[in-house]
Amino acid sequence: MREIIINENDAAQRLDKFITKYMPKLPKSMLYKGLRKNCVRVNGAHVKDGAYMLRGGDKVSLYFKDEFFDAPEVFAPVPFDSLKIIYEDENILLIDKRAGELVHADENQSGASLIDKVKSYLSGKGEYSPSSEHSFSPAFCNRLDRNTAGIIIAAKNAAALRCMNEKIRGREIDKFYLCVVEGVLTGAGTIEGYLARGDKKVTVSDTPSSGAKFVKTDYTAVADNGKETLVEAKLLTGRTHQIRASFAHIGHPLCGDRKYGSSSRGTYRLYSYKLRFSFDKNGSVLDYLSGMEFTADTGFAKKFLSQNS
Repeated sequence: MREIIINENDAAQRLDKFITKYMPKLPKSMLYKGLRKNCVRVNGAHVKDGAYMLRGGDKVSLYFKDEFFDAPEVFAPVPFDSLKIIYEDENILLIDKRAGELVHADENQSGASLIDKVKSYLSGKGEYSPSSEHSFSPAFCNRLDRNTAGIIIAAKNAAALRCMNEKIRGREIDKFYLCVVEGVLTGAGTIEGYLARGDKKVTVSDTPSSGAKFVKTDYTAVADNGKETLVEAKLLTGRTHQIRASFAHIGHPLCGDRKYGSSSRGTYRLYSYKLRFSFDKNGSVLDYLSGMEFTADTGFAKKFLSQNS
């Protein structure tokens, strides 16, 4: 049996969602059986409804076998001096991620991931205490592929994470990228299509198909050298590999992006260089960010412009 006092980061979520996070080994069927059979109590009272919304200070008692409870996680701080912070306040961090850096660890990684560095940074500041948290840890709100650089948003608390995720789903954040594509593009345009997942890649086609998702990307040609073009792309939808697959679809794959048809060698250059918070103000914890814009320093774009000016 375990007793947990709900803190600020645990509050304002469903009881069943909290238990799922706190006890990942517990099968869903056993969770809901436990709710029915008085294995879950809040403030000493039997709670049958998993939809009960937790409040700060609630005492949750869980009567399950010890085998379903994880041992406390040992937090091992890692060096975070390489973090490039663009903006920080009490709720969020904007990090300039390097190309080649993993956001989360995988089985092939030898060093610390970006989220490890963020947790260590916040722990060192006294803003994150792993031993005091039951269901929350600092998390990224958007994702960038390993070889994509640029601005990534980290939430410091659960309220900010929920709010930012809602803003992303509501398309209240304008995301701008810079990339170098093969061939010459001029002016501005829009790429529309239907993105379908395949084996380790996606494809964009002009016609809908089963399971395919509509994608839309605005672009503006910034400069070209007769062989390649520096392009600004604005995501109007947010799908996996959307920019890479969309430019490949119109015959201008990102230079070096062999997966999507590039004939050139090297690593593709794609940079999430600008974010604009265009929030509908509705009394949320992040309303103060509305109208704010943040830009990262894109070295490859400056190099391209200087070489072709």
